[in-house]
Amino acid sequence: MVSLKRWSWCLVCTPLLVGADYLRWTRRTGGFPTRRQPRERVPGSAVLVAIQEGSGMRQWLQWCGAVTGWCRGRVLVPVIAVVTLMAALMVACGASGGDGSQATPPLKFTAIPDQNSTELEEKFQPFAAHLGEALGVDVEYLPARDYQAAVEMFKNGDSQLAWFGGLTGVQARHAVPGARAIAQGASDLEFYSYFIAHRDAGLEPSSAFPEGLAGLRFTFGSQSSTSGRLMPEYFLRRSTGQAPEELFAEPIGFSGSHDRTVELVESGQYDIGVVNYRVFDQRVKAGQTDAEVVQIIWQTPPYADYNWTAHPALDEMFGAGFVDRLQGVLTAIDDPALLAALPRDRLIDASDEEYEGIRTVAEQLDMLR
Repeated sequence: MVSLKRWSWCLVCTPLLVGADYLRWTRRTGGFPTRRQPRERVPGSAVLVAIQEGSGMRQWLQWCGAVTGWCRGRVLVPVIAVVTLMAALMVACGASGGDGSQATPPLKFTAIPDQNSTELEEKFQPFAAHLGEALGVDVEYLPARDYQAAVEMFKNGDSQLAWFGGLTGVQARHAVPGARAIAQGASDLEFYSYFIAHRDAGLEPSSAFPEGLAGLRFTFGSQSSTSGRLMPEYFLRRSTGQAPEELFAEPIGFSGSHDRTVELVESGQYDIGVVNYRVFDQRVKAGQTDAEVVQIIWQTPPYADYNWTAHPALDEMFGAGFVDRLQGVLTAIDDPALLAALPRDRLIDASDEEYEGIRTVAEQLDMLR
């Protein structure tokens, strides 16, 4: 069967060759034909045979010349081009589908936008390139609009790998049978959140859950965030016996990301917020946040959080055992520049069982959906 590469050339060039030859003939003869001139007939069946069995460029050009000679004096150039193009398309479609072969699709991964989305995309492009080189497949990063969009992309199969938080990972694996957590940061089993407050709120740092919060303005991060919503709400309810809506001034805020939470508290729009400890510490270290204006008033107990979750479709796409290979590639990454996308110092193996505590809390707060 003729190759797709040859068909691509033929599909583009045939109308051009026929048209160019026809124009040269009309110039030489002085205009369009006024009567039918006898030509050697090239039946349609012979055309298809010539296309299918052509083994080289010379044969193809000979066939083009034969078609041109047969067509002169019968139809106008546009009709010749259209008919030739349609014939080529019909046979090319048969050639491309005859053996059932298709190009292997790329591995697509996403991540919850827990930080500035533009910065995340810049960081994950080199990460994608590394995975592609190590695995020998094309890899693409797909940015997610928000946390739930990342889960939906995974559920729909639009992405086959995702950097999730504890809650979004549990939600995704609950929705996709066979999906599993395969890697996590070395610190992700001992993750925690900060309750932060503007200095004008009059709150002091405390080793126990702070008092004097009633009636203050409060914001979470994303509604589906583990460190910016789920676990802080769990500890708040356990410590006070109240829901956030009962304790704080309404309406409760949802900033959408950890960076935005810190900015809102620092600006004074909210008195208190909850945030991923890594994001807050990183912002202070980088000089993006003034720790004198925004203070840590309480640190939560530890819990399991972020993880790489793999879709079961990966083994179907790339062969049995691919997910295990992927796990090995992820945990072998030691380049700080690549790990900074997460950000983590290193990755280790993960399992679904390590996130059962998150699942239990999500069920209690009716957030497993």
